[in-house]
Amino acid sequence: MVFSGKQIRKGCLMVIPRLGKETDPAIMAEALAEAGCLVVTDLFDANERAFVRQELAPSLETARVIVDDDPTQFYPGQTRRTSALVVRSPAVGKLVLDEQTLGLCDHFLTPNGEFGYQLHVSAALEVGPGARRQVLHREHDSFTFFEHPRPNLIVASMWAVSDFRADNGATLVVPGSHKWVGDREAKEEEVIAAEMPAGSVLYWLGGTLHGAGANISTDWRYGVILTYSLGWLRQEENQYLDVPAEAAAKLPSKLRDIIGYKMYRALGYSMNTTVGKRPD
Repeated sequence: MVFSGKQIRKGCLMVIPRLGKETDPAIMAEALAEAGCLVVTDLFDANERAFVRQELAPSLETARVIVDDDPTQFYPGQTRRTSALVVRSPAVGKLVLDEQTLGLCDHFLTPNGEFGYQLHVSAALEVGPGARRQVLHREHDSFTFFEHPRPNLIVASMWAVSDFRADNGATLVVPGSHKWVGDREAKEEEVIAAEMPAGSVLYWLGGTLHGAGANISTDWRYGVILTYSLGWLRQEENQYLDVPAEAAAKLPSKLRDIIGYKMYRALGYSMNTTVGKRPD
């Protein structure tokens, strides 16, 4: 299969499709469905990245850097992160509502959740020099009710605020792993670093194995992860604590809805829901 001249396979191994932002959305969806991952270049410009950096700087500067690495822990040492990005950064709020991203969510999530989807996780992640490789995992690992391969429950995105390189901890992905059955483990040659310049976005499906790479460089790798889940699932990040009602009331209505301040059928009723009538 070929996407814009880029083969999705190299020999017997799958590769990460790489497309420009002007690519037909149907081709993007086809590439993501086949490989389980996709890099789109030049999706947000230097000014947008500067606003993200500026608005998140106070939070990241005070975030605890994990110094002593414990190999049994999910997050490697020499990394730092902050969440609750919707209340910390209006610039990130705009990324949450990116039309191309929501188009991919429409394609992959609405067949399993006809009344919409929600923001699942928002986090800024910095991987510093000396950070080890993160264990490979799947976004939908919490939803063990479903057998592998699970239905599409989550669409994830990683926005490259800085360059992502193999030596500075670029996200590792295993193309095609979203289709695997059982407990198959990835072979080393199947694990690929999602190298991409700043301004690019890596998308992957909830069933795709991935994890932060090891940083053997001298600089910090900076990305913003935004994931989306079906509206009838519990969110990984508790948006109602990170974005309490008084803060949500100040957000644009579309952003407020997508973080969960609306009902999904009869789910999510409260005095703060923005929908006063059950859609069914």
